[in-house]
Amino acid sequence: MGVGSEKTSSTTKGVYKEETDNALKAPLNVDAMLSKKVGHATAERATWGRRLEFVLASVGYAVGLGNVWRFPYLCYRSGGGAFLIPYFLMLFLCGIPLLFMEFAIGQYTRLGPVHALATICPLFKGVGIATVVISFVLCTYYNVLMSWALYYFFNSFRAILPWQSCNNTWNAVGNCSSGFPGNATHLQSASQQYFDHRLLEITNGIEDAGGLRWELFGILILAWVIVYLCIFKGVKSTGKVVYFTATFPYFILFALLINNVQLPGAKNGMFYFLKPKWSKLLEVQVWVNAAAQVFNSIGIGFGSMISMASYNKFNNNILRDTLIVSLANSATSILAGFVIFSAIGYMAHIHNLPVDNIATDGPGLVFVVYPEVFSTMPLPQLWAPLFFFMLLCLGLDSQFAMVEVAVTSIIDSFGPKVLRVLKRQEVIVLAVCVMGFLLGIPHITKGGMYVFQLMDHYTAVVSLMFLSFFEVIAVCWVFGLRRMTIMIKRMLGKAPNIYFRSCWMVFSPVLVLCILISSIIQYTPARYGKSYTYPVWAEVVGWGISLVSIVWIPLGALQEICTNKGSLLQVSILSTHVSSFRIICYKFAKHTICYKPRQL
Repeated sequence: MGVGSEKTSSTTKGVYKEETDNALKAPLNVDAMLSKKVGHATAERATWGRRLEFVLASVGYAVGLGNVWRFPYLCYRSGGGAFLIPYFLMLFLCGIPLLFMEFAIGQYTRLGPVHALATICPLFKGVGIATVVISFVLCTYYNVLMSWALYYFFNSFRAILPWQSCNNTWNAVGNCSSGFPGNATHLQSASQQYFDHRLLEITNGIEDAGGLRWELFGILILAWVIVYLCIFKGVKSTGKVVYFTATFPYFILFALLINNVQLPGAKNGMFYFLKPKWSKLLEVQVWVNAAAQVFNSIGIGFGSMISMASYNKFNNNILRDTLIVSLANSATSILAGFVIFSAIGYMAHIHNLPVDNIATDGPGLVFVVYPEVFSTMPLPQLWAPLFFFMLLCLGLDSQFAMVEVAVTSIIDSFGPKVLRVLKRQEVIVLAVCVMGFLLGIPHITKGGMYVFQLMDHYTAVVSLMFLSFFEVIAVCWVFGLRRMTIMIKRMLGKAPNIYFRSCWMVFSPVLVLCILISSIIQYTPARYGKSYTYPVWAEVVGWGISLVSIVWIPLGALQEICTNKGSLLQVSILSTHVSSFRIICYKFAKHTICYKPRQL
């Protein structure tokens, strides 16, 4: 890599020798020493054009499809209004402190999750790699949801909505109902048959792939093209797009809420949504569900928040941004709950059914129940396109962040080598998008829904809890509260208060550990719908998917122990000091530009 890498190597050796004699002391101030030894310009990392762009991008990432289909159902099934107690407790003891922690790590180190976590705690550097892997795996099938939303969006402009009746070629007339079938288990609603037999053309199981759905294949290409065009210039282009994609869904949610509360039966639906069932608080699963919702929704453990914060200016007020993002995310979840259940209450009133028979979880809530709602509402050709366009905006913001994690990590890790071949960052983004598209193809086969459900269960549930636990341990206990406090004080001018210090040191690690243990004890295999269970070989594949990300944690620790001398404590602490002096260089056609992460 030329002169930059040679100087870095000699500096690192000298620092390591001195640190070996002072194992547990604070790191030395070598900023001046590095600036003298580096013989070329230091390039500052790209930054957001305005602070608002970072806030909107973070809110857009946190507020996704899970706020619309996951939170309302969890709240309803886990005690209604009583569920808000464990939810907000987990939010304030885990969600807000850990989001602040991730923002601080990204902003201070100016690195993506791989190098940022390797810098502050090399013994757990595999956690950084694992977060990138899980984000990329997630983005390969998350964009499939975008293709479904686009499919429904394009079909929402017809004079008669295609899921409105049973008089279509894809309907099984003998067991099709134009409304919700209630307790008649042999019947399916027209919207359910549209989802199963028109959109998915679903087979009987994961064993039968059934060939590609070519319409979805083309729409999936379109979805990835949209993603690429929005992020190919990095934060400069993403920062402009989020002004629309992060704010537009709120206009639609409020418009739907105003419309829905005027419908008959809407109050009954909202009452079911918030009706407290205090006995549910004694169930461990309710607390696990609350924690899982907080982690999944805010994005703890995915690396996206670290990546986006790495483009901040050094003195950006991340404490204020943390509160805005976390509270906006929770408020949106509650708002979406009122929107969804007011509509469900209306449907229960129309079909004279209890709300129990209509409320459902997952994709079925937004691709089956809500389309059925639109078919009975005034102006369905207005509300249906707006709703699915809102879903598209919600999903795109999350997709931007997940793809950006992969791009940032590639540039931070292999920037000079990759740019030597591909020349421009835009080509790197294109390569990541193409790879994501190819890996998403199995999800758009006729048996792809089973693949989708399997991936979602083992990626977003099983892997996430493991990664979150090790990230918290690496930062809060190994890296240490003292270093975190100094790091934040340098950026914000004041140390974090007792609330954050207590959460980082005690509450967050202990709660995450309890959640992880409870998740393992109460583990249930993946399933689709109420009846389909996966064969053993599919479960093995699912665990393999989980291990694809988790395995990097022990591998990274093993590699660090084998390549560094000293005790386990010395390896983790000394390497932390040395890693903070790494200089990252980018070699372009005519010159080389380097920058270094800030010293910890």
